[in-house]
Amino acid sequence: MFNDSASTARLIAFYLPQFHPIPENDEWWGKGFTEWRNVAKAKPLFPGHYQPHLPADLGFYDLRVSETRVAQSALAKEYGIEAFCYWHYWFNGKRLLERPFNEVLASREPDFPFCLAWANESWSRRWLGEARNLLAEQTYSPEDDVAHARWLLPALADRRCVKVHGRPLFLIYRPRHLPNPQKTTEIIRSEALRAGLPEPWLLGIDAHCPGVDCRTLGFDGTVNFAPQLGRLPLALDDSPSFSRLLQNSRLGVLSRELKIYDYEDASQKMNAKQSDFPVQPCVFVGWDNTPRRGNKGVIVVNNSPEKFGQALRRAADLVRPREPEERIVFINAWNEWAEGNHLEPDVKNGLAFLEQVRDSLECKSDT
Repeated sequence: MFNDSASTARLIAFYLPQFHPIPENDEWWGKGFTEWRNVAKAKPLFPGHYQPHLPADLGFYDLRVSETRVAQSALAKEYGIEAFCYWHYWFNGKRLLERPFNEVLASREPDFPFCLAWANESWSRRWLGEARNLLAEQTYSPEDDVAHARWLLPALADRRCVKVHGRPLFLIYRPRHLPNPQKTTEIIRSEALRAGLPEPWLLGIDAHCPGVDCRTLGFDGTVNFAPQLGRLPLALDDSPSFSRLLQNSRLGVLSRELKIYDYEDASQKMNAKQSDFPVQPCVFVGWDNTPRRGNKGVIVVNNSPEKFGQALRRAADLVRPREPEERIVFINAWNEWAEGNHLEPDVKNGLAFLEQVRDSLECKSDT
């Protein structure tokens, strides 16, 4: 658990509990579907395009297997990750992709810290969390907030749950998507207090509301999510264009359709507007969601373990002046393989990204 004198930052990695079949994905995508299907079928779309990303040390795992979950946590702990932040999918009382965390909670294994992040957006056939081509719709009501808060109680009470000043941590991905975020956060806190638990430490994620101080919405703080694709020119527009051709040509690719960005340039654009309020920083490993979206995907090129390490050390520097328990830096992500965004070792880079995580805890920013 957290040792307030041990490290310069508390590193928490977002964790996708997707890699196991569920009836809904069988229906929507075909029998036995997991994202490994997308990962394995990915193809390079231009010379030098790194695809497919193939797993190394942990292989093409199944998250129903407890040994896999134990191996993941052991690897994360070895390289300095404090906890996994599991994406949590709740749709008006129905949960999806719930089995891995259910088993973590019930079995008390692995003995590794965690928190939950409610990914409160609809699922669509285009993998964009939008209201078009819906597969699972996100809806809200005060009654559902109460039911949800009461479901959360065993997770918040678990001794492994990440604490900030003794308060269990919980995140919400789209705080402004809530009809009344102040009321929702009030319900979560009051239900925890009614159950005899400390008041939760609630963080809103600004992925879809950049620049918003989530304290104004009833939260205790804001996660400055990465990547902020909306800050990249033309990233959310799927239509071919001459502007895109010019943009891509600077990176050596002649395409009017592909959406290609340089890692350092993209990072600068995403962080161009600095918040005038405290945030919990987030660093992304890489980005390439063409396994999901083909030539409509967004591709970040020229990322490397070294550039990721530099970004992570800058984030650690940002939180270093704070109280030790509030020195949280999120990493996106532990295992987003179909987004080209994973700390888990692949056949190209091996343990290099994890080695940068370990090194970031031992030295200051080199920029």
